[in-house]
Amino acid sequence: MYLAEVERLTGSNEPKAWLKQGVPRWHNFPPSVIEDHGKRCCRVAKAWFFAMDRSCLGAGERMLGPRWIRARYKWGPTRWPLYWCEAMAHNTLDCGALAALAVSAYQGRGLHCYTVQLVQQYSQNDARNWLRNWEEAEASANWISDDVVYHEACAVVRVRDEIRIWDPTASWWISSRQFAGYGAILALRVLTPSAEDVWSFHWGHRRIAANQWQHV
Repeated sequence: MYLAEVERLTGSNEPKAWLKQGVPRWHNFPPSVIEDHGKRCCRVAKAWFFAMDRSCLGAGERMLGPRWIRARYKWGPTRWPLYWCEAMAHNTLDCGALAALAVSAYQGRGLHCYTVQLVQQYSQNDARNWLRNWEEAEASANWISDDVVYHEACAVVRVRDEIRIWDPTASWWISSRQFAGYGAILALRVLTPSAEDVWSFHWGHRRIAANQWQHV
């Protein structure tokens, strides 16, 4: 998860009710970004990463999920900031790092791809176990709040304004049809650069406004 000291809401917009009740710290949470030292170490790491993605893609469809990333890395605590040379050397990465790599892979294939921020509901037992693991690794656990968690994925544009959402941690495409229960998505936000003239997307039967938290 991106190590950000975001503990309160900023800005004048009034948060949604669900946000007030459980996760105000995530309202303006920045997406996870893997940094670059600007030196040979990161240049080599990036070159290896994109070569690996091309080799796994072969002559297949560019939309193919980069499952090789999850096959290479276990999911677990990551300490931030994280640099490309460090990411390629690690065996374990959190969802923010996995999402950042997946976004880079799709963009390297010439597709429009954006970070998706999610709020999901799990059990309190899971949350306690994850909290303990992150604390033991001395990594930030500010992505956990009681039985809800912050998560990151990526939105890949198929045609025009139609997107699919790839979860690189689970290594699957997330269905736009969501139901209450374990792992349910409570809210999401698709982050696009301000310079891009993108207002909204179609995700299955849903219309998703860019850069806004939306209840699912």
